[in-house]
Amino acid sequence: MRLIVAEKPSLARAIADALPAKTQRQDGYLECGETCISWCVGHLLEQAPPDAYDARYQQWRLDDLPIVPQQWQLIPRAKARAQLAVIRKLLKRADSVVHAGDPDREGQLLVQQVIERLGWRGPMARLLISDLNRPAVQQALQRLEDNARYQSLFEAAEARSRADWLYGINLSRAWTLTGRQAGYSGVLSVGRVQTPVLGLIVRRDLEIEGFVSRPFYTLWADLGVEHGTLRAWWQPQPPHPLDDQGRLLAREPAEALASRLPTAEGHLSALQSKKKSQSAPLPYSLSALQVDAARRYKLPAKRVLDICQTLYERHQLITYPRSDCRYLPEGHFAAARQTLSTACASDDTLAGWLRGADFNRRSRAWNDKQVGAHHALAPTGRPFDAARLSNDEANVFRLIARNVLAQFYPPLETRDVKAEFSILGECFRAQGQEVLVRGWKPLFTTRDEAPALPALREGETARVQACAVEDRQTRPPEPFSDASLIKAMMNIARYVDDDAVRRTLRDTDGLGTEATRAGILETLITRGYVIRQQGALRATRTGRALIQALPDTATRPERTALWEQRLAEIAEGNADATAFLDTLVGDVHQLLSQADAERMRQALATPGGAEPSRPTRGKSNTARRRTKKRASSRRSTPKKGDT
Repeated sequence: MRLIVAEKPSLARAIADALPAKTQRQDGYLECGETCISWCVGHLLEQAPPDAYDARYQQWRLDDLPIVPQQWQLIPRAKARAQLAVIRKLLKRADSVVHAGDPDREGQLLVQQVIERLGWRGPMARLLISDLNRPAVQQALQRLEDNARYQSLFEAAEARSRADWLYGINLSRAWTLTGRQAGYSGVLSVGRVQTPVLGLIVRRDLEIEGFVSRPFYTLWADLGVEHGTLRAWWQPQPPHPLDDQGRLLAREPAEALASRLPTAEGHLSALQSKKKSQSAPLPYSLSALQVDAARRYKLPAKRVLDICQTLYERHQLITYPRSDCRYLPEGHFAAARQTLSTACASDDTLAGWLRGADFNRRSRAWNDKQVGAHHALAPTGRPFDAARLSNDEANVFRLIARNVLAQFYPPLETRDVKAEFSILGECFRAQGQEVLVRGWKPLFTTRDEAPALPALREGETARVQACAVEDRQTRPPEPFSDASLIKAMMNIARYVDDDAVRRTLRDTDGLGTEATRAGILETLITRGYVIRQQGALRATRTGRALIQALPDTATRPERTALWEQRLAEIAEGNADATAFLDTLVGDVHQLLSQADAERMRQALATPGGAEPSRPTRGKSNTARRRTKKRASSRRSTPKKGDT
């Protein structure tokens, strides 16, 4: 008997549907002739809590830190024992085993962990499925690989799991205990990703609060030229008082010039005209989709992930969603016409876009060199029926389909014009853009473009028709939203001060992963460290105090982003997991030496931060009562994605 172990029931059903034999449903598995298909339900096993290694760790003590297991232990998750028993029974009957976890680091870990823990020592095949449609699954079943090829991916995932445990358990205990010494009774959770994300939000809040708005002044003039009118802006130069962005800090020079401008005449002193061609935005990765869905539909990142999982598992409308890739396999190009035609024909919006697509056009999106374990999100070819979906699900699917359809549209072609005018010896500048070929642009916006500049020629006369001085104020940065925070996590190098580290981080995937970013944000909200206020993400008083009490290096993105780089090297077979963990233990020792109750007391006493809503406060109080009532070690054990 062949046993296939899938990551989740939906995948098991898709595999059974692709097999020729009739499917018989059994308790915890499906039987298809000589093949049985069972499944995990996410992680069936988890890292054991500290007291599993030594009973004394049930009591939290600073003197016991750091806790570093010598022989790592796994325990079944709650409610997982029955499914583990099913897989154990099937493994005893099996002649061969197929690993059918999701095609990513966590998918490799959670299935392989179960199979190895239950005693299988024979060879194992690997089944990689990113599209649940029957033809795609049938093709994948014909391309089984040796699971040994993915051993380094497993080792990277295992190292990640152990590293998160070491970091989270030890630092959470240390700062919770110093918090108690400082008068705070709750658990203070520290994680290698969640804490730097909280640090981003806290620092942005502090920047906004500390911002001092300053006035500056602009002067515009409407100019009559040979073929129409345009608006140009004065470009003041020293010795006029300017800030570092060239903005005028005194009104008097602008007023003095404005008084001389009416009916003044000048000429076009410099003209630049440049044609530009812009290809369509690439198909989506999960994070890119979360950013756009948050901006367009105000959807939280976690909601977008949940919608994508539903579209993938239940409706089978899209390919594997937890992807960090924005490219498609070259082999998918030939079938794109049929796939998109079937998927989009019954929806008025998509059908309209479909009619404008030229399927002979091949964009840069089709590139095998850019495709790793996953490819970009794309329709599978199943017919899309908006009536069967929620409004949010339909909107997210249209975004995914739109970005693939856009690959079959011409580039957006524009002419950018910059014009400088000399009037009364001063420089005035105007710029505009003329759209030559709209290309893919109508799929992304229905707004009319700003009017282009009239036709211009260098040296022509320009006469002032009107002018005015405007009072303006510098503005603080915007608070983070779901969209801007996910984008910051994707482009974390922008928030790093060290030039060498910034250069390194440009080549990594950022802070967190496609699969964990949304969950990290929701974890911060659930724990009462962050709240949403009218779409903005603000740190609470507790969240701010935690960041101010921790060592600065624990609150910044450099460490964890470099971790991800090391984990990627392990996954590629270019680094050693044991060396990575040894280095981490040294880092944990160094951080624990900085736990300081007085610093925590000062942080808790410092006013500021948003107040959590009543439901969040209630959850927090309940959690605190639970913490006092039972062993704290289990309460602080990080869960999957709790980083």
